[in-house]
Amino acid sequence: MTDLSDFPITTRWPAKDPSVIQLFSYPTPNGVKISIALEEMGLAYEPHLVTLSDADVKSDAFLSLNPNNKIPAIIDPNGPDGPIGIFESGAILLYLSEKTGRFIGNTATQKAHITQWLMFQMGGLGPMLGQMGFFYKFAGKDIPDDRPRERYRDEAIRLLAVVEKQLDGQDWIAGEYSIADMAIAPWINALEFYGTKDVVGYHDLKNVPAYVERFFARPAVDTARRIPDPS
Repeated sequence: MTDLSDFPITTRWPAKDPSVIQLFSYPTPNGVKISIALEEMGLAYEPHLVTLSDADVKSDAFLSLNPNNKIPAIIDPNGPDGPIGIFESGAILLYLSEKTGRFIGNTATQKAHITQWLMFQMGGLGPMLGQMGFFYKFAGKDIPDDRPRERYRDEAIRLLAVVEKQLDGQDWIAGEYSIADMAIAPWINALEFYGTKDVVGYHDLKNVPAYVERFFARPAVDTARRIPDPS
């Protein structure tokens, strides 16, 4: 039997089947990237619900795998040199795509294009939409100064325009369906949760809404969008 005892996180979230990938996550946009990838790639995995509370993500057990106290994180018992733990959703997507040879392109050029759009989400789209959500839905909405809201709203509008243009004449962000779509579409879908579709002119866009609908119609995505189940 595979031994995961070198990973202290398993003392709090024990593996029922240590021979498969262990997913420690919550169904946020960053979290579902990985459950979607695992489903799309047909990899066996075991999900563990890690809530966003300090009691979970700032616990010694979770910090032993991800010192940055953010979901998601994984343990792959069948890593290239033995069991491996990985955090950061973008890094996990790259790792899984390279492990399986899927959704990363078939040439070095395709891989570079897919990776650049993955980085676009990691460095721009995700952080900016997340900040906008804070200032429209969460504690930031009570700040009387409108400048933060305007800053992140305007940046969200700009970034959505980039995606809208990129999708002209194609179904997926880098041509073929890829890990870049697994990263980007869940974050755009978060506009619904934040209640900000109207403020960013979402319904005035043509390509972006169709893209998100197309993405969530995929069977693997539909299965993965609530894994781990938060209920």
